[in-house]
Amino acid sequence: MAEFNVNINGKDFDIDADPTTPLLWVLRDHLKLVGTKYGCGIAQCGACTVHFNGAAVRSCQLPISAAAGAKITTIEGLSEHGDHPVQQAWLEVDVPQCGYCQAGQIMSASALLNQNPSPSDEEIENAMSGNICRCGTYVRIKEAIKKAANTQLS
Repeated sequence: MAEFNVNINGKDFDIDADPTTPLLWVLRDHLKLVGTKYGCGIAQCGACTVHFNGAAVRSCQLPISAAAGAKITTIEGLSEHGDHPVQQAWLEVDVPQCGYCQAGQIMSASALLNQNPSPSDEEIENAMSGNICRCGTYVRIKEAIKKAANTQLS
C-alpha cells in the first residue's frame, strides 16, 4: 500500500491504495464516485472513460500510481448541475436507452469538443470509435455531439 495525492473533480484526495489499483476502483470504491462504470476491464468499451489532464482515458487500465498529480474529471465533475453542453445535447436528442455507456460516451465527446470545437463527421467517428453502445444509438450520439458543438460556438 502507498499514499497517492490525486485531484479529482477539482478536489485533492489522499488515497491509500496498492499502486497497481486501477483508477476506476479508486473512484468507485474509495471515493464512491459511481458514475464512471465498469464495462470490460480491458479498456476496449469506453464505459470507464474519465478526463486525465483534459484527455479522455480509460480508467479501468490506469493505475492509481499513474494518476498521482494529474487532474482527473469524472462525469460527476463535468458540470455541477448536469448543464454541460454535451449533457444538455444528450437529453435534447434523447440519446440514452439503457444508459450504461452514457457517462463514458459523454466524457469522450466533451474531451473531443474541448480539443476540437467544430469536428467533422470523420473526426467525431474517430474520437468516439472506442466507446461501445450496445443499444446502438450511434446516430443520435453523433447528432448530440454536433448539437453541443453548435451550442459551444454560439
